Amino acid sequence: MKILLPALSPTMETGNLVKWLVEEGQKVNSGDLIAEIETDKATMELEAPDDGTINQLVVSEGTENIKVNSLIAILDVEGEDLENDVTPSDEIVTKEQPKKEVDSSISMNSIINKRVLDTPISEHGFTGLAIGAAVAGLKPICEFMTFNFSMQAIDQIINSAAKSLYMSGGEINVPIVFRGPNGAAARVAAQHSQCFISWFSHIPGLLVVAPSNARDAKGLLKSSIRNPNPVIFLEHELLYKEKMMVPEEDEFVIPLGKGKMISEGDDITIIGFSMSVHKILNALPDIKSLNINADIIDLRSIKPLDEDLIYKSVKKTNRVVIVEDGWGNTSFGSHLSYLIQSNCFDYLDSEIIKVSGKDVPMPYAENLESLALPTKDEIVSAVKKVTYKN
Repeated sequence: MKILLPALSPTMETGNLVKWLVEEGQKVNSGDLIAEIETDKATMELEAPDDGTINQLVVSEGTENIKVNSLIAILDVEGEDLENDVTPSDEIVTKEQPKKEVDSSISMNSIINKRVLDTPISEHGFTGLAIGAAVAGLKPICEFMTFNFSMQAIDQIINSAAKSLYMSGGEINVPIVFRGPNGAAARVAAQHSQCFISWFSHIPGLLVVAPSNARDAKGLLKSSIRNPNPVIFLEHELLYKEKMMVPEEDEFVIPLGKGKMISEGDDITIIGFSMSVHKILNALPDIKSLNINADIIDLRSIKPLDEDLIYKSVKKTNRVVIVEDGWGNTSFGSHLSYLIQSNCFDYLDSEIIKVSGKDVPMPYAENLESLALPTKDEIVSAVKKVTYKN
């Protein structure tokens, strides 16, 4: 039986084999731990897929950047034909890996980037450490493996980072960026698939940023680091693998509070942020087939919000659809609807429709997961309704 490097997360493409926990010739039972695999997020343990004997450890300990689904070991299972199971086409990473040479005269601090601190997975602890560093005059970036785990440190984020400047009368500043993946990933179920945009934008003292692409992520992250306030920088895990041209210059920044008009039209304004922008663009061909031309706005920055861009568009098109992945009940889209009707009421020719995630914990099953999030058909249907195309 072939043992392949598994994909331990939806975006994992390569991994490192940190340590074998078995030897060649050793008998194992299904579920026994056989290796430690390191991803860009964590070190995880690999289990034996069946009862058998370890025939060969194809990849040596310490091998890095192994592609997902590469052959890493061979397991003899009673009744299986090993020759037919392993073919010459299998990608095998050789055991002989060149050792990295290091000049002994170079100090350890020169080799390791001492500005990066790898901590135990204790969100309450390392968040407090980062906030303390910010109060002491540094500008830390605190990364959560996923923002779902930020719930373990919510007291630190809200009661320490967000409120300190106000409660100290401007004496205690907390210049810090909290960043990491947000929103629904892929088949990781309810406890790892939720959008925190409305959660954090509700809190005075926090700025909230949600880029939809790599270019904006670079420019907005630079602005976030340079901002003197605590910033919640919400990325989307499923967008990490999306590639595009990104400016290389060091001073490429995108100011916080500036949205982007990514398509222009006169019939309707469609507003999104983060992953919902891609869902809007996916629905755009169907919208255009209805002879509807849309202003499409990527908010990019949730708080502060580019209200001028939004109101100018709405006053031109007179119709609005808002798309968000998060739950619709008391969501950011609900607040945005209020802002639009308060400032553009006399210009609206139709109700504002909000297309949101369903009010259920995220299902694990793929077919149910897709139904729990905004769909292309729902976006098109909303556009048709506000433009009276039904």
